[in-house]
Amino acid sequence: MAAKRERLKIDGWLVLDKDAGMTSTQAVSAARRLFSAAKAGHAGTLDPLATGVLPIAFGEATKTVSLVQDQAKSYRFTVRWGEARDTDDAEGAIVEQRDKRPSAAEIAAALPAFCGRLMQLPPAYSAKKLGGKRAYELARAGQKPDLAPNPVEIRHFELLQTPDPDRAVFTVDCGKGTYVRALARDLGAALGCLGHISELCRTRVGPFALAGAIPLAKLSQLWQGSPPLEHLLPVKTVLDDIPALALTGPQADRLRSGQIVRVLDARDGRVCAVHAGMPVALADVVDGSVKPVRVFNL
Repeated sequence: MAAKRERLKIDGWLVLDKDAGMTSTQAVSAARRLFSAAKAGHAGTLDPLATGVLPIAFGEATKTVSLVQDQAKSYRFTVRWGEARDTDDAEGAIVEQRDKRPSAAEIAAALPAFCGRLMQLPPAYSAKKLGGKRAYELARAGQKPDLAPNPVEIRHFELLQTPDPDRAVFTVDCGKGTYVRALARDLGAALGCLGHISELCRTRVGPFALAGAIPLAKLSQLWQGSPPLEHLLPVKTVLDDIPALALTGPQADRLRSGQIVRVLDARDGRVCAVHAGMPVALADVVDGSVKPVRVFNL
């Protein structure tokens, strides 16, 4: 039996270009094995059909996952007209068909109604929890999940091309919690032709873009007995939008140990406390008192 590889303390972000056909959990597990990382997680699930940006956090970066999940996302996707599917994508079973196909002008005219803040009903096959079970578990068991609409924000929605009467390609920039599958479903319903996602690529999550992403296969080729650490981004990559608060060495030590420190000229609010250019902790400031919320061991 081969010796078990030692797990390493690796801290940072990997921007993976996920392949179609694998779950986000499978992608994280594969990346974790390649890097021999002791701890890993991802910031935002991608469906198996989807490709593109899957940010993977190692070590101390896992403490910042929620910051990335809250940030805007961008997608490029193709809608197949004429068919509604139970999963709202090409992996599901056909539940209804129609002969109507929309023109490019009709599609463009419908898009403004899907921009801004709106209420969106999640797909039946989603990870939403109902009574301790995921919606997709209920759907697979033949039960219709009783889902409620959620508020979402669509910041930009554009028709790129119509390759043929059956398909249209779009880009969308959206906020947290938006289901692109539901967007395709609702657009098809509004156009009277039905529709579902046939291709989906996430092109951006917060500071992470597809141009800087690397496929798992390429990472595997680069592995030569040691993890390809040059492809990791530092933990602080996702902290740039949070105001920085410089600390002295003794202040940093106290904050790391969970103590409150006093910085009289600090502004109230959430800050990233730093020392010597390295993040020390996410902290809340109230009247000059700096209280650690999430401490980094870097």
